[in-house]
Amino acid sequence: MWCIPPKQSAEFVYHMEDVLKVYHRPYDPKRPVLCIDETSKQLVGEARTPLPLGPGMVERYDYEYMRHGVANLFLACEPLAGWRHIAVTEHRGRVDWAGFIRSLLDGRYRDAERVVLVMDQLNTHALASLYEAFPPEEAKRLAERIELHHTPKHGSWLNIAEIELSVLGRQCLARRIAQQDTLQRKIEQWEQQRNTIATKVDWQFTTEQARIKLRSLYPSHHS
Repeated sequence: MWCIPPKQSAEFVYHMEDVLKVYHRPYDPKRPVLCIDETSKQLVGEARTPLPLGPGMVERYDYEYMRHGVANLFLACEPLAGWRHIAVTEHRGRVDWAGFIRSLLDGRYRDAERVVLVMDQLNTHALASLYEAFPPEEAKRLAERIELHHTPKHGSWLNIAEIELSVLGRQCLARRIAQQDTLQRKIEQWEQQRNTIATKVDWQFTTEQARIKLRSLYPSHHS
């Protein structure tokens, strides 16, 4: 169970119930729900050439490796549509996040009235980042097309994008990758395959269930 200070429990509950309510909205292409998250991938090369597969022998790698920096991955997934997209960047600052969001708004979601974004409370995940990246008119244009919902602190399990990152890690990122262009190519292949299958997420956990199963997280009331 989470260790949440009493003073933060009310804030946790508010954000949790807000996100749970969003997840139970019916699908609306004019107001799609999109979950956003990010992670990093250390670029690692081989110090020695791996030994290939052979009769009765698995492929073998030396324990030594060479570091080639770190790449950042922005991930967006639309649970009810079975769609996801990953952008590989060198940095993960406010300008990078803002650029990723604009690519979504002006790309796949250009015809949407508003895009409902669910994400954690990282300091870069804010509409103010748009104003650091773009002129005021452009930042305002983008901000007006966003409906923002934050998951609570210590509540990353509420972000469906975490599920996609977990799958990405197991299926695509588990092996050593030395160069960013190779990483980009592998991710694009993974993304295309998963989008072709159109794997959706049917979120079942409700606010009513949360009030029962997670009642210890709710503030106590005194009459």
